[in-house]
Amino acid sequence: MKLLGVRIDNLSRKEILEKIEFFLNEDKFHQIATVNPEFILRAQKDSAFKNILNQCDLNVADGVGIWYAFLRFGKFLQTRLAGVDLLEEILKIANKQKLSVFLAVSKEGLSSYEEIAKVLSGKYPNIKFSGSDIDPNITDYQLLVTSYCLLLCNFGAPFQEVFIRSQKDAKIRLGMGVGGSFDFLTGKISRAPRPMRKLGLEWLWRLLRQPVYRTKRILKAVIIFPLKILFSKNPG
Repeated sequence: MKLLGVRIDNLSRKEILEKIEFFLNEDKFHQIATVNPEFILRAQKDSAFKNILNQCDLNVADGVGIWYAFLRFGKFLQTRLAGVDLLEEILKIANKQKLSVFLAVSKEGLSSYEEIAKVLSGKYPNIKFSGSDIDPNITDYQLLVTSYCLLLCNFGAPFQEVFIRSQKDAKIRLGMGVGGSFDFLTGKISRAPRPMRKLGLEWLWRLLRQPVYRTKRILKAVIIFPLKILFSKNPG
């Protein structure tokens, strides 16, 4: 189903993981996006970003707002997965299959490539990690990534999705933008307690922890997005 013109794939958790395993074993480029309300709002003003999202091989719902939006149009969302949870599921598959992973890490992020690689190597010892700290503001991307099964990028939307799409002619099987997920894994940012996550209140936890940084983003997700959905006549 589409929400304000952005496709969301309504699949079960099992179906999502099966698709990911298939992507990692197929010798061609695939891209995944974890779509939240902010992505959808950004896509209303950025047609290039919207096109990339709708060209992705899999769009997974991230955020309780997507769940409510489905209900608004009489649909039930089978699965919503936070980006960090999906990332860990993908890394479990990659570890089991002993795959190679390239980490495209923003120089402006809280965690450096070295910090991220150290944590992930300890947790997923069968994966061969490589990567680099990259300036997310450059626009002329070269084919920086070659001969890796998995590309993970934390530039934040829409820059990470644009970067991943720019690598589609490299020898990559799967690329995904991970936003702030690396910082959760390195411990630079703590996740909400599990009960809050189950209730869809992780946004409140983040707001309380980072009120200055998060206020504008939270307003978009919990006020502007619901209003747009409420007054939309159809999901597409």
